[in-house]
Amino acid sequence: WTSLRRNVPMLLSVMLVTFISFLFIGASFLTQAQITKAKGDWYDKVEVVVWLCPDGTSQSPNCAAGKAATAQQINALQDVIQQELGDDVLSVTYESPEDFYNDSFLKQYPNGEFQGRTLTAADMQGSLWLKLKNPEKYKVVSEVLSGRDGVEDVVDQRQIFEPVFAVLNRATAATAMLAAVMVVVAVMLTGTTIRMSAASRSEETEIMRFVGASNWTIRLPFILEGAVAALLGSVLSCLALGALVKVFITDWLAKSVTWIPYVTQGTVLLISPILIVGAVLLSVIASSVALNRYLKA
Repeated sequence: WTSLRRNVPMLLSVMLVTFISFLFIGASFLTQAQITKAKGDWYDKVEVVVWLCPDGTSQSPNCAAGKAATAQQINALQDVIQQELGDDVLSVTYESPEDFYNDSFLKQYPNGEFQGRTLTAADMQGSLWLKLKNPEKYKVVSEVLSGRDGVEDVVDQRQIFEPVFAVLNRATAATAMLAAVMVVVAVMLTGTTIRMSAASRSEETEIMRFVGASNWTIRLPFILEGAVAALLGSVLSCLALGALVKVFITDWLAKSVTWIPYVTQGTVLLISPILIVGAVLLSVIASSVALNRYLKA
């Protein structure tokens, strides 16, 4: 404790670098937790949509006749789903053009106007909505159903979210890289600072060794100095992460955009022990290595 009082600049420098480093590491953890949380929630809700041939022109070769899918074709598709995809598909719901028009299209376009035209239910197309047991099995479902009579296209709703997740994943990678750089800086600064502290007290350590103090008795105060500074810095980073989550996510974003599940203070509490223990361990390792030169047995 006496050494800590004497070395306040050392304590502050190690504490601040640890704070910044583990703030970035915590932000990286939170970003990845947010991606995982959103994926888990959205992927459970999204469905595979089998768009059936509409009346009129279509880009699909299966719909070259320009006729809407018949009841026979729809029944045949449902039989294929039951027989070949029974292990992958949880449920199948047929949505008629009228239902799609009333339940979806009019909600997005209240007057029925789209690109300068007023559309009716006759302009819509039927669809089959497939809830999968495992959303990752989309490709299997697509391969089985694509090209069937009456099928215009097979669409996985997850494709809507993939670009968003890609951006978030890149943000996580960038944050992780910056965090890694900051950890290296923290380790180097901690080691250098502890080494300077040991060098400045070389006479004291020589006296301790002369009177029979063990190697660990001499080393431990220096290691503890770095550990205490790292502990304080990591605790500050956890508090800062909690404040950021509360201000920017809980009190603002979660109230503005309500359809996305967000990380919470509970998430911060879960990662806090990892950050604190990691910071202390890094400091202990850096201090131990740095002391080898000045405090050899």
